[in-house]
Amino acid sequence: MKNHHLSGLITVVVILGLVAWTYQAIRPPPPRICGSPGGPPITAPRIKLRDGRHLAYKEHGVPRDIAKHKFIYVHGFDSCRHHAIVATELSPELAESLGIYIVSFDRPGYGESDPDPNRTPKSIALDIEELADQLELGPKFYVIGFSMGGEITWACLKYIPHRLAGATLLAPVVNPFWSGLPTNITIDWGGKRSVWEMLSAYVAHHLPRLTYWWQTQKIFPISSAITHSSHVFSSQDSQLRHKFERSDYSAPVRQQGEFESIHRDMIVGFGKWEFNPTELTNPFPNNEGTVHLWQGDEDLLVPVPMQRYIAQRLPWVHYHELPGAGHLFPFAPGISDAIIKAQLSLQN
Repeated sequence: MKNHHLSGLITVVVILGLVAWTYQAIRPPPPRICGSPGGPPITAPRIKLRDGRHLAYKEHGVPRDIAKHKFIYVHGFDSCRHHAIVATELSPELAESLGIYIVSFDRPGYGESDPDPNRTPKSIALDIEELADQLELGPKFYVIGFSMGGEITWACLKYIPHRLAGATLLAPVVNPFWSGLPTNITIDWGGKRSVWEMLSAYVAHHLPRLTYWWQTQKIFPISSAITHSSHVFSSQDSQLRHKFERSDYSAPVRQQGEFESIHRDMIVGFGKWEFNPTELTNPFPNNEGTVHLWQGDEDLLVPVPMQRYIAQRLPWVHYHELPGAGHLFPFAPGISDAIIKAQLSLQN
């Protein structure tokens, strides 16, 4: 009887131990908030948002009070305000002659912007609108988004179209779980990825609470975008990645914690969206603005068939496909000038 009782106690202890271990394994550590005791220092100018969070930003180009054209740049996955590709690669002569002002910002949880545990595509679009208001950019401004930032640009077209003078999406990430995507497109997306890469997206979409555990466990491969695995870089990307991975750019990206930056980014990007971008209506029915989508045909992160499908569904989007270009094509010489000129020339 005693042995039976002891065996039962051991079983209970083991179960409780497994439950406690599981809870600790899936529970991300608290973020290291910038400016808090023991947290990273605040070095960038910041605005205070409607809910008390802070948004860090960086200004480029001509001073905003004399600028003719004002852009807000939305950085991509595992990046920050320093990765404002179009701004950093734009020729100073063009910026001066056209009066270009570009402000980039750290999306919530990245760099020096406070995390937002309630982050959604809509909330980020509203953050962008508030950034524009507090910096007094005027009633309308342009938005440029790269990669995951390009995906968020769809949210701007959905939620704040009345504030946009135009929008540019650079290799925008496509959420394979958006409703209405044809089966052949999603199969093509899956067919170009390993089982483990697909699982990263599936976990973020269906089991978001397990995202931290999945992306930090050491048994199975995790997202290649997180590890910067060389197999997701095209030939052109391999020549340009040194610009993206500059230490002075990358150092602050995850400094508040991986969960509130890159992991939550995956949860939002691959999560359940309230709308399907392929069903958007033209935000500029009177040709008062234009939308551009740029894509490399050798992008190994965002398959080109998905962008072609979106461009076909949305004929009001000006689609630019670049032969031989990979995901990092905006870092290529001269492309930033072409992107800005395309956005502005069709406005006249």
